Amino acid sequence: IACQKERQSDGWDYGCACYESALKAFKSLCEDDHSGMSWSITTNILMRMCKGLPLTPITEDDLSNRVYDNTWQYQRMSSLFKKVLQNGEIKYTDVDRCIVFEKDNQGDSFYNSSVVEIVDELFPISLPYYPTIDKFKVCVETSLINPKNGDYDTRAVWWVQTPMGDRIDVNRFFTEKDGVMTEISKEEYDELFL
Repeated sequence: IACQKERQSDGWDYGCACYESALKAFKSLCEDDHSGMSWSITTNILMRMCKGLPLTPITEDDLSNRVYDNTWQYQRMSSLFKKVLQNGEIKYTDVDRCIVFEKDNQGDSFYNSSVVEIVDELFPISLPYYPTIDKFKVCVETSLINPKNGDYDTRAVWWVQTPMGDRIDVNRFFTEKDGVMTEISKEEYDELFL
């Protein structure tokens, strides 16, 4: 049915080839006579593999190469970084664990390092690290107050939804001051729109 609809809509065989490839993988799993439990375990493993996630936790042994003076990357998970701050504190960040979207356009998502930093503050990563299949979802609202500042100069970070589905209010606000995004209060944020 999916292939028929694909061909009817645009006659494109590429989409059908993708459906057929997925069906081949599904049939292969069916041939293994899984019970309900082993089916769940196996499909979870397959999903992790398809998403490029590690099957075992990342540990310090997986540290790979230095990418900056104080930042290292992990070989089994290239999205995971370790940063050693000047005071000796260690912070980890996984640049792939967040989906950021605009409040009025939840269909399009993007990456933003400052939003990832907020998620890292709220939900710090520690080793051993076993990332979830589902990502953190962060709702923001981006605005341009002064057209000379380019695409945007103000951002509200409203809430984050955890991979488990819990919604946490963040309510943090930022605006550009002297070329740098600076955190401001909710009152200052509201005044920008008067």
